[in-house]
Amino acid sequence: MTTPATLPSGLTVRPATLDDATAVCALLNEIDLLEIGRTDTELADIQGYLKHPEVDLERDSWLLFDDGRLIAYGLLWDESGGEQIDTECYALPGRPQATRQLFDLVEARAAERAAANGADRAVVHLHLNIAPTIDPRALRGRGWTTVRRYNSMVRPLSTATDRLPEQPPGVSLRPCLAEEDRRRAHALLQETFADHFDFHPRTYDQWLDDIDAERADWSLLWIAHVDGVGDAAVLHARNDRTSMAWISSLGVLRQVRGRGLGSYLLRHAFGHCAALGRERIGLGVDTSNSSGALALYERHGMTLDFALQAWELIRPVAR
Repeated sequence: MTTPATLPSGLTVRPATLDDATAVCALLNEIDLLEIGRTDTELADIQGYLKHPEVDLERDSWLLFDDGRLIAYGLLWDESGGEQIDTECYALPGRPQATRQLFDLVEARAAERAAANGADRAVVHLHLNIAPTIDPRALRGRGWTTVRRYNSMVRPLSTATDRLPEQPPGVSLRPCLAEEDRRRAHALLQETFADHFDFHPRTYDQWLDDIDAERADWSLLWIAHVDGVGDAAVLHARNDRTSMAWISSLGVLRQVRGRGLGSYLLRHAFGHCAALGRERIGLGVDTSNSSGALALYERHGMTLDFALQAWELIRPVAR
């Protein structure tokens, strides 16, 4: 374990290790309670983030302590291979020194990684609750701006009302139990999300890391096949979260949008997860998505749980 460094403020900071997952999860759940009124962070997700192959924990993670108490956490990774660097930063409220120190470290490291990619600038992205424990005025003072809003949507489930729908004429649905189908699902997700904000192409192996394939239930990954078109839509759901079932992604090829495939896949996920005993299901959506996803989810009874904002900082890099 890395020896903590003492800061002028009296705080201490060190990189995270895999053994810190429980402490990080507890911190984020403490922040969840303040921001959304309940705990919503899963330990397995934190473990997945910390062991992600695109994260160098020694240089891309930070834990800040005050008298031995963990009060802030940051993590950074690079999916673009270019100028965009993604990060997550959390801090308890009323800790301006810790927040300032955390962002000093994160922003400097983001510039390093963008420079290593050959970029002339770092475009740093961060997602925070719309009413975060981190002071938004402090972020704006550093040059951060909000560029997107994401809604976390939820819907109750009941076996009395949510049953598996009949397949539309000319449409067949299959779970991705075979490797060939999982590769096809990955290709469909790459194609259907290619024009979305913040999209970065991912290889099949990278995608497996993204979704933590070791925990994946492949019976919850479905492909919709349309006669005369071929494989045309894909939905990936999760049943490993404590609070609710979760739809990780839903994509429909542009040439078949408007035919009800998204609605069919949604209702299938609702019925399937209700049969598994889940009482709620959720998903996240970019409210500016040009495909009309937000309206689709609202038509199917999904309502706002809480909202996030994407923040962006553009910073020149040193050569």
